[in-house]
Amino acid sequence: MNSAGFLKYSKRTKIINTNMKKIALLFIGLSMAVVSFAQEKTTEHAEVSGKKVPSVQLKDMEGNVVNTADLGFDGPIIISFWATWCSPCKAELNTIKDIYEDWQEDTGVTLVAVSVDDEKTKKSVPMYANGKNWEYVVLMDPNGDFKRAMGVNNVPHTFILDTDGTIRYSHNNYSPGDEFELEEALYEVAGVEL
Repeated sequence: MNSAGFLKYSKRTKIINTNMKKIALLFIGLSMAVVSFAQEKTTEHAEVSGKKVPSVQLKDMEGNVVNTADLGFDGPIIISFWATWCSPCKAELNTIKDIYEDWQEDTGVTLVAVSVDDEKTKKSVPMYANGKNWEYVVLMDPNGDFKRAMGVNNVPHTFILDTDGTIRYSHNNYSPGDEFELEEALYEVAGVEL
């Protein structure tokens, strides 16, 4: 092969290698996107349903220490893991806000919104929650201790506890309309007809 032929062959090889790398990166990127968006929507996690809520020390927005095992409300408890940077989380909690008063009257439920915002973003939690006029109990879990203890991998993740503190329902992710499934499970746990 002469030098001109070799240069042509060398350029062609570089172009093919570059294109192969681009295709490989594209494939890897698409694979990661599919995995991240394929959060399984589950409603009964065998590994947590029927277990008691673990005991973890968290703080409320005023800095008071709260033990998660001693929430001590008279009715069922909804625990919703969320973050200020999570759009589906905020959509779920803002949607529930519109029907929460009815749920409280009918079932005696208390919603505990557990923020998983870290040290960098946790300062925005009170501003966001107060700005939305949430009537929820808002707790802070900046180190993710309660999140790990509850087996939460992704937010939003919502649980319903009965009056004994036993986990009766678990749901991961949020799509518009999921609040009706939550409502149905809540009324069932409370023993109230819809």
